[in-house]
Amino acid sequence: MNNEISREKGIIRTSIISIIANIFLSIFKMIIGLISNSIAIILDAVNNLSDAMSSIITIVGTFLAHKPADKKHPYGHGRVEYITATIIAMIILYAGFTSFMESFDKIIHPTVPTYTLVTIIILVVAIIVKIVLGLYVVGKGKKYNSVSLINSGADALTDVFISLSTLVAAIIFMMFGLKIEAYLGVIISIIIIKSGIEMIRVTVSQILGERIDKDLSLKIKKTVNNFPEVQGVYDLILNNYGPDTLMGSLHIEVSDEISSVEIDHLSRKITKVVFDEHNVIITAVGIYSYNKKDKDIIKIKEDINKIIKKHKGIIQMHGFYVNKDSMDINFDLIFDFSTKNKNEVIKQIEEEIKEKYPKYNIFITLDVDISD
Repeated sequence: MNNEISREKGIIRTSIISIIANIFLSIFKMIIGLISNSIAIILDAVNNLSDAMSSIITIVGTFLAHKPADKKHPYGHGRVEYITATIIAMIILYAGFTSFMESFDKIIHPTVPTYTLVTIIILVVAIIVKIVLGLYVVGKGKKYNSVSLINSGADALTDVFISLSTLVAAIIFMMFGLKIEAYLGVIISIIIIKSGIEMIRVTVSQILGERIDKDLSLKIKKTVNNFPEVQGVYDLILNNYGPDTLMGSLHIEVSDEISSVEIDHLSRKITKVVFDEHNVIITAVGIYSYNKKDKDIIKIKEDINKIIKKHKGIIQMHGFYVNKDSMDINFDLIFDFSTKNKNEVIKQIEEEIKEKYPKYNIFITLDVDISD
């Protein structure tokens, strides 16, 4: 709970600093842009205002995301941050299209700018401030795992190129009398549009649901495998309900000689340790039992492994268990996502196993390559 409060305060504090900096930059640039009659500087000032708006949206999103869970939303409101990150990306995209139209209009209807040494100095100061601000916000975004902050910081760093282009245009005009700022405005607008599209792509991908981070997956599985009773960890599924809210389930492989009481005790220990070490809530621990002593069953498993290895696209077999009383052979298969006709491959494997072990019933479960 304290970590959540600290994160919320950190994001809001960073956003407020960003708002203040962008408003001051916008005011200075707007004044200079109007005095110098420079469309590039005016567009840069407007872009700073959009950055301030992005930070305001980040604050609102953070407040909403940290609302406690309720009956209608039992998993909390953390995913609001992904929505606000998408809104910020849309604002950036809109700003890019608007500046493109304005710049294109200035190409058709050009105006004569009047740059001075003061203009150059202010632009240089603005560039330095934007670099420091962008790096600061991105750094805080990574620290607090906030997509909205990272997007805001990345946008600020993109603004550096805008201000640099404006500075170059001003210097070229003062030295050679060439008016290139409208053309630079078009190029800058395209960069902004590209940045907005990429941000939307990233946030939409997160909303859709991405693969579990490889390092986190391997660390959780290693933690669970450290329990002496556990012989394997599989089917780790994590659902993301916000940047700091991960919950899901996993399967463990244990001896068929372990009692239900021991399994219950083991499951509770696993959920506690995983939460303590990785801040991940495990809501369910499924069980695969394995045949511990039967040499005949070990031989069956070896034979089936050989059959499976002959087929391409199979990543893993797990959950193998043979019940001699019911004459059942059970196991799961994970296929590569690129593998086609998975059900046909499973059917073929069943036939090959049945040919070798005709007295057994074969039950193969098609599993999904969810985590590393």
